[in-house]
Amino acid sequence: MAEELRLSEFLPYQLVALANRISRDFSRRYREEFGLSIPEWRVLAHLAQAEEPLSVREIHERVDMDKSKISRAAARLEKNGYVTKRVNPTDRRLIALELTEAGRALYAAITPIALDFQADLLARLPAEDGETFRTLVSRLLKATEPVK
Repeated sequence: MAEELRLSEFLPYQLVALANRISRDFSRRYREEFGLSIPEWRVLAHLAQAEEPLSVREIHERVDMDKSKISRAAARLEKNGYVTKRVNPTDRRLIALELTEAGRALYAAITPIALDFQADLLARLPAEDGETFRTLVSRLLKATEPVK
């Protein structure tokens, strides 16, 4: 007889549920203080971490989010003065996104909140479990990277 699948114990389901719960909890903090949506935060964070301007396609490849959500988030960030858009000189079909000074300042203001949120979250676990969790997540991310 085949083993029964229990959704509540199925690792992919657990990881998605956990990620969504944590993302929602964190989003309350930056939404209340800065008026950002989850897609806007993700675009902002990816642009802040990038060493050069990124296209919607490049952000899409880095984060699991629909291109249309990324485009709408980038448009709102641009409207609010946090992002600039320009045609990519090497591929005119792509729009290069880059943070403005206001965007960098916004990211700098959210960073301590993000780090405090992470510390508070990990503090709910015994120290050794927090380190084990981080190691396992890192290994799972590496093990599931797309083959290029």
